[in-house]
Amino acid sequence: MSKPIYTARELLAWVWTDYLRRYRWVLVVASFFMFLEGSMVGALSYMMQPMFDNVFVQGNEDALVWVSVVFFIIFTTRGLAGVAQKILLARVSQNMAANLRIDMLAQMVRQDTSFHQVHPPGYLIQRVQTDVGSVNSVWQMIITGMGKNLISLVVLLGVALNVDVVWTLIMLVGIPLTFLPIGAAQRYVRKQASKVRDLGASLAVRLDETFHGITPVKLNSLEEYQVGRFAAGNKKFVRAGIKSTMGTASITALIDVMAGVGFMGVLLYGGAEIISGDKTVGQFMSFFTAIGLAFDPARRIAAMSGKWQAAAAALERVKELMDTPVKLLPPANPKPAPKGRPGVDLNNVSLSYGDAQVLRDLSFVAESGKTTALVGASGAGKSTVFNVLTRLVDPSQGSVTVGGVPVNELSFPDLRGLFAVVTQDALLFDESVRENILLGRTDVSDDDLQEVLKAAHVADFIPKLTNGLDTQVGPRGSALSGGQRQRVVIARALLRDTPILLLDEATSALDAQSEKVVQAALDSLSGGRTTIVIAHRLSTIRNADKIVVMDRGRVVDHGSHDELLARGGIYADLYRLQFQDGLTVVDQAGVAALTPKAPHLDAPKETWFRRMVNKLAG
Repeated sequence: MSKPIYTARELLAWVWTDYLRRYRWVLVVASFFMFLEGSMVGALSYMMQPMFDNVFVQGNEDALVWVSVVFFIIFTTRGLAGVAQKILLARVSQNMAANLRIDMLAQMVRQDTSFHQVHPPGYLIQRVQTDVGSVNSVWQMIITGMGKNLISLVVLLGVALNVDVVWTLIMLVGIPLTFLPIGAAQRYVRKQASKVRDLGASLAVRLDETFHGITPVKLNSLEEYQVGRFAAGNKKFVRAGIKSTMGTASITALIDVMAGVGFMGVLLYGGAEIISGDKTVGQFMSFFTAIGLAFDPARRIAAMSGKWQAAAAALERVKELMDTPVKLLPPANPKPAPKGRPGVDLNNVSLSYGDAQVLRDLSFVAESGKTTALVGASGAGKSTVFNVLTRLVDPSQGSVTVGGVPVNELSFPDLRGLFAVVTQDALLFDESVRENILLGRTDVSDDDLQEVLKAAHVADFIPKLTNGLDTQVGPRGSALSGGQRQRVVIARALLRDTPILLLDEATSALDAQSEKVVQAALDSLSGGRTTIVIAHRLSTIRNADKIVVMDRGRVVDHGSHDELLARGGIYADLYRLQFQDGLTVVDQAGVAALTPKAPHLDAPKETWFRRMVNKLAG
């Protein structure tokens, strides 16, 4: 097993400083009630001596009354104190868990795209939900254990010592012998608990992929395959969980063995003293009750040490995520956002993902109020340009400016408030159509909303929905068609009314009828705005003011459609592949009727795709 990233002291100090310190006075009050509850157990064992000696042996009726009253007070105090401390601790632990989950989500959403590429959603959900839940349940147990159980143990040992010091020493003689095996068991539990957390995250990722990809799973008859993979992971998860439980149980078993040795010694030694008359039955019953009750909190404390190892494994992963530095930071003194319809300028921009260089000294200008199209083969870096513009990632060198202001000198809200993005994947949330357009805004009048709905052609299908604008769209918008989802996203972008529009071939995955409607909505959206379009199908960008041709992260040519065709080169080759390979029908205007479509592909891959389709159609 690799060495833990954080020590127990570091983990406890972090939780206390960041999450529990603010509740310190609540914890003080809870500790008082824990002291009351724990001390009542000691009082109970102490009262065994007068009950046996004064009441049962001597038959003292006066003692019977006051002993009975004391027992009533003991149990009542213990019950009320237990309720009070549980309520207070529940308040602290639940608030702590809620704050930790909120902080984790805030930390994760601030991370750049490279973080989310290596941390799948299922993994992050496991950390936020399951790990924090595990830490929360164990943390409350630890507070209780270190409070009530420790107090009970100390008070009960005090009663035992008061009865007879030698008996108590005999009872505890086996404790030193358990130190080494308990330490080994704790390390074993930490190792197995760490495996459980990793396997649990893997299972969460598997479920996330299966449910999000349920349609291709069914179409490819992968039900048994996916269930089999999940079952195999579950077997490993179960084995690791059993081993972790076995390690925790062995710790309490060691306490029981030590208790058995101690009780045997006390009975042999103390029994002889009672027979000889040196000790009374009441003294033995008080001692026996105190020690018997003491081993219950001792077992809980021992079990807690094993459960702490499991919680430490979860807490370690939580802290590791919380300590992951945020690479994209806002400027300390942000500049004001540019006014009007700013242009975009990329100058000698380079960017790498690991060892793969995506952009190489890329330079181009998207002029204010005009449409600039980016074309090139897959992997040319077109989508990365959008990520750089919106600061989802920072380039390693070069400058990116909007309206003459470097993007890294603008606050994130100001920068991203300049852009509206419409991509191939129309992401909708599992909310109503209205909420997916408004996204929490409360300053939009009904007239403005209706105007947006008409411009985006959302008003065309709203009357057909069960509850109109208040119809739930389902997970990822699954209750709507592809064209309807795109129109909702366009309405969202229209409502933002940003000066710059980024389009990633928003109509490529639609049928001809939906494409016509959505294209009309896009024309309304792009009117008068600075627009940058990623084009996979060259027929969609013939009328662009400028076409920028990219290859392997560089700009290799730019100009109008006619200029690029006349010049030859990569653009002319792409155009020829897409429209003049004998697989398409081109009308006199040069616009291809693509059948079948290959959405999201560049020209060479689309041509290859259609050739494969033709072979399959055979």
